[in-house]
Amino acid sequence: MMRRGLLAFWRRNGAPSHWLQHSSLAPPQQGLPRLTEAPSIIGPNLPEIWAPPIITPPHHNASIEQTATIIDGRLIAEDVKSGLADEVRRMKNAIQKVPGLAVVLVGQRRDSQTYVRNKIKACEDVGIMSLVEEMPADCSQDEVLNAVLKFNTNPSIHGILVQLPLPQQHMDEEKILNTVSLEKDVDGFHPMNMGNLAMSGRKPLFIPCTPKACIELLHRTGTEIMGRNVVVIGRSNIAGLPTSLLLQENSVAVLQLIISCGIFLIRQRHHATVTIVHAFTKNPEEITREADIVISAAGVANLVRGSWLKPGAVVIDVGTNPVEDPDSEHGYCLKGDVCFEEAVRVASAITPVPGGVGPMTVAMLLANTVDSAKTAYECS
Repeated sequence: MMRRGLLAFWRRNGAPSHWLQHSSLAPPQQGLPRLTEAPSIIGPNLPEIWAPPIITPPHHNASIEQTATIIDGRLIAEDVKSGLADEVRRMKNAIQKVPGLAVVLVGQRRDSQTYVRNKIKACEDVGIMSLVEEMPADCSQDEVLNAVLKFNTNPSIHGILVQLPLPQQHMDEEKILNTVSLEKDVDGFHPMNMGNLAMSGRKPLFIPCTPKACIELLHRTGTEIMGRNVVVIGRSNIAGLPTSLLLQENSVAVLQLIISCGIFLIRQRHHATVTIVHAFTKNPEEITREADIVISAAGVANLVRGSWLKPGAVVIDVGTNPVEDPDSEHGYCLKGDVCFEEAVRVASAITPVPGGVGPMTVAMLLANTVDSAKTAYECS
């Protein structure tokens, strides 16, 4: 009975049929050796589907005051952009060239269009040249690939960004992202960049922007990372997975600390003790409550309640989730993964949504683009 129940569970969650046929969960087949029934060592690639959190109003206890410092991502991002603008001006004065960022936007998703507009505006703020290739949702994959290849060979472009998500019905996202030149992969999603991030002693050309933003925000709060217990909630290729790698990495990673007089590079080893909580984790609340630092990138509004947090924990909320709000101008508002109203009474520091990780992620995209241009032009 239990075996049949598990098989039904895997089928519902997208386990491939060949895995189910050879899985030890499948009924034994007459005459086949036991070895052929074992599942693949790698296992099935199951979708990350979180159970909806129990919807209850935020708990307010009037006797408990707000304890958390609000980490202002907008303010910190402005400092970063100010330093980058100085770098771009120096480059322009020295060699009469500026960094260039190209964005490929497929489809008419309003959220994607908004994100692209914000990135282009940020480029203008620091003096980075930007180009946008807008394509209809029904364009062919070859057309998207050709747009990427065109920017790969354009010497005035130093960073290429393919805005996600792509139309899923006819686009191979992996193939398109892998087409971006390694030297222009300012998003940090190229397999070579991700692989070098995972390997001890290696240094990726570019650290993915969201993880880089999370680490920079931790540094700005004076949060010690080495040896601390960190829980990363979510394991996407964009946020959760590379963040967990960056936190525990054993290589010498170059990070940027932006201060009023410019950009200075320091070398920092993190050596955190990292636990990943995902949709299949048992007892996620208990595991998260052991963390000194919580970084949530699950994409589920109000998943993390105040009861999930250890008093004094530092919380970095990556989630940006639209929630229906009839009183809002757009009919929705943005909520983080963390129930802010509860967490702010437990944590020692927390990023708001919006205004936390988002602006800092854009700033890190600009920083990677400037670094790419400096490498291309051999600027110091």
